[in-house]
Amino acid sequence: MPLKKTSAQMVADARAKIEEIDSEAAIALLKDPDVQFVDLRDPRERDRSGFIPGAFHCPRGMLEFWVDPESPYFKDVFAQDKKFVFHCASGWRSAISVATLQEMGFEAAHLRDGFGGWEKAGGPVEKKGDH
Repeated sequence: MPLKKTSAQMVADARAKIEEIDSEAAIALLKDPDVQFVDLRDPRERDRSGFIPGAFHCPRGMLEFWVDPESPYFKDVFAQDKKFVFHCASGWRSAISVATLQEMGFEAAHLRDGFGGWEKAGGPVEKKGDH
């Protein structure tokens, strides 16, 4: 049975209506105290590849619940008056996620090329156990 909409079309539709930030611009935002990066990747991806220093980890499956102040799963980090920049590995999950957040009334942007683009652009990467 054919799908009504492919995942690629969902990503394209999301990208048409959200703010996308390229890796170079995102790297410049890293030290801005008014910006919070949010990593949507699976914990195994973070363990394997590392993560953006200071990024809050929010597994994709919990996003809507952690952002919603009326949810029993709400996380205080999302109550901060900051610019939120979400990312995944390649920018697909984060595009769809940010479009969903906009529908909820939560303003955010996403890292267009994902963590992979961040690494290629020379963005700093922290590994589990660093410090």
